[in-house]
Amino acid sequence: MKSILVHPPQNPIRAEIKLAASKSECNRALIINALTDFKSDLSNISEARDSQTMLRLLKSDDAVADVIDAGTTMRFLTAYFTVTNQKKRMTGTPRMCERPIGILVDALKILGADISYENVPGYPPMQIMGFNYSGQNELKIRGDVSSQYISALLLIAPSLPDGLTIILEGEIGSRPYIEMTLKQMEYFGIIYEADWEANTIKVKPSQYQPKAYAIESDWSGASYWYSIVALAEDAEVELLGLKENSLQGDSDIVNIMAQLGVKSTFTERGVILTKIPASDSIAWDFTNCPDLAQTVAVCCAMKNIHLTLTGIESLKIKETDRVFALQEELKKLGAELNEIETNLKYEVVKKSDWTATSVPSIFTYDDHRMALAFAPVGMIHDIIIEEPGVVVKSYPGYWNDLAKVTTWEELQLS
Repeated sequence: MKSILVHPPQNPIRAEIKLAASKSECNRALIINALTDFKSDLSNISEARDSQTMLRLLKSDDAVADVIDAGTTMRFLTAYFTVTNQKKRMTGTPRMCERPIGILVDALKILGADISYENVPGYPPMQIMGFNYSGQNELKIRGDVSSQYISALLLIAPSLPDGLTIILEGEIGSRPYIEMTLKQMEYFGIIYEADWEANTIKVKPSQYQPKAYAIESDWSGASYWYSIVALAEDAEVELLGLKENSLQGDSDIVNIMAQLGVKSTFTERGVILTKIPASDSIAWDFTNCPDLAQTVAVCCAMKNIHLTLTGIESLKIKETDRVFALQEELKKLGAELNEIETNLKYEVVKKSDWTATSVPSIFTYDDHRMALAFAPVGMIHDIIIEEPGVVVKSYPGYWNDLAKVTTWEELQLS
């Protein structure tokens, strides 16, 4: 499927959507389960390629662990294979090998890891040769780069002879993801102390206790349905399997979209989305929910709502440079993502006189969230999404679900 053309719906949108499981929750649960010797009973395993890759590699005896393009999988498995003293060559796609991992590897080396880089220091591919505990049980690590480094270390912390104390330096990005990790660890019997005033987390040495665990539906996936409702002329959508008090930071979409014209009503089954009046402008700090930035930026552009964004520095080291990708593709919708303060503050503005003279064709940069975030534009006018298969990374059933509310067709572009 080279591209798809999404058409605006001809009727009011009424849909019930069973969302995929959260790959963020799932990937943490998979590591914990592996550390219980696979004795836990996990249900609602995510079908996202990232999670399926994690599951496959955890049970593989191969000397090479190819994570494809899964950043969380790369980071979590690097820590897991290290502490379980497995010899593995860690690699992935060319883009994956451009994404930094030096902060995590440096921390693991302090703990006693033997890891060497094959090409560029600080980046995959790399070889894990073994682990000989150094006796060091305290680490200082930057908190403003990627919470995945911190979560990777926390997940293995109980397995260390003396546990682990992590001191976070600087601002803490994506803190809800760190808290998600800690809450899941606690569920499986781990004791920790988190002092967010002192930016210190202490984990005592212990063993994970095997338990049954049901993985929640994905709030990241839900965000695209919020955008669909916000942009559609008439819509009511029920999203199944979501919790009001969620561990997932991307549940912030409830509060964001309340300003963009979507009301959330929680039920025992999930949440019902309905339309309400929207604000003229919104400012949001995406530090704790960076994966929502693309969705919100596109939605605001199409609704002509002025958006001020902060906390999106980490977007530059994701599957692609998402700041650049947004800047390029929003132009096709008559909008701009302007940098107000270098690497700190941006704004989305729409050209008031813009009209679509042709069908915009959105390049997805091998990034699932570019396809997922731009497709809701089809609620307003035709839009082409190039290489739509990238959604398999996190939401494999997205196009099938979208077909429940509108029509789209495959295009084979030369």
